[in-house]
Amino acid sequence: QVQLVESGGGLVQAGGSLRLSCAASGRTFSNYAMGWFRQAPGKEREFVAAITWGGRGTRYADSVKDRFTISRDNAKNTVYLQMNSLKPEDTAVYYCAADSRYGTPSKKENEYDYWGQGTQVTVSS
Repeated sequence: QVQLVESGGGLVQAGGSLRLSCAASGRTFSNYAMGWFRQAPGKEREFVAAITWGGRGTRYADSVKDRFTISRDNAKNTVYLQMNSLKPEDTAVYYCAADSRYGTPSKKENEYDYWGQGTQVTVSS
């Protein structure tokens, strides 16, 4: 089992920045690719970003590319999502997730094994 706890959400004005953190405990964190997903009110959960177990490979949703950066610190068992130039449409609950498969981290939520409880991000216009 892997336990994931997100933090860093909050209320920010459009154009501002937030950094989300996801702390992992349980099994060896570095064995997992990690992803961030989000779910806005009335919408399905969608992929945001993912990073390989070693941190060298990343992928992003087109809607956040060049604004968001995913990173990880395996020594701290933590994955981060730096969010810049935030827009009201970025408002959502953000979830981190762990993927035990090797290779390119998935954009599909059903391929992730463990999930956090989520942290709310609200961007005001």
